[in-house]
Amino acid sequence: MNRLSRTLLLDVVAPLAVFYGLRAAGASPLAALVAGAVLPLAGAARDLAARRRPDGVRLFVLAVMASTVAASLITGSPRALLVRSAVLMAALGVFLLLTRRSFLYTAAHTVLPPDKQRIWQDNWDRHPPFRRVLSLLGTVWAAGCLLDAAIRLTLALTLPVDSVPALDAALLVVTLILLMLIQRTFGRAYLNRHGLRLRGVVLEPYPQDRPSTPPPLARTGTPPPARTGTPPPARPRPDSAGPRP
Repeated sequence: MNRLSRTLLLDVVAPLAVFYGLRAAGASPLAALVAGAVLPLAGAARDLAARRRPDGVRLFVLAVMASTVAASLITGSPRALLVRSAVLMAALGVFLLLTRRSFLYTAAHTVLPPDKQRIWQDNWDRHPPFRRVLSLLGTVWAAGCLLDAAIRLTLALTLPVDSVPALDAALLVVTLILLMLIQRTFGRAYLNRHGLRLRGVVLEPYPQDRPSTPPPLARTGTPPPARTGTPPPARPRPDSAGPRP
């Protein structure tokens, strides 16, 4: 199981299963939400402890998880825990907005094997349109995350508690699919307009379409072909001196 699958299982599927399983067993919404938050909280703490130098992103995620659980327990309101996903998505959107120029490049460079990393870096160094399109797409991802966060906050504060966790997961899927479609469509069209095409990780010149009709022949100095057939008889030439006597 790869890292993405483990993350989805631990942070999305398992909390949903715990929450709705406990609700079906008669637990209160607050107890079910707290129990569902334990798994991603424990996973974040384990990842943080496994690193010699904890990074700021993991510390922030862990702090948000812990604070929302504590707020829910103190206030007795499950909605304080429901806004956790909105806070995390908004923070991700702000982070992407601040690092839009290099985020997508760095994210792809991190997961590529070493041989493809060199190709990816060469694309970044040699082709300004490649750098510009990644910056534009970083802005698109930031805007998408901020819009997603606003929708999550509205859902958490207005809808029944039991429906919010499932809608949160569905919204995550929809947001990712839409952003990836926009990235693929817009990114490919932008590169094509600048004469480039991305095949895998290799950026190469985009083949231009050949004209459908042949170009007109250039004029040359060749004279037109001579006419064929019998030439007309020559007129008799008048003799100005006249016949001799």
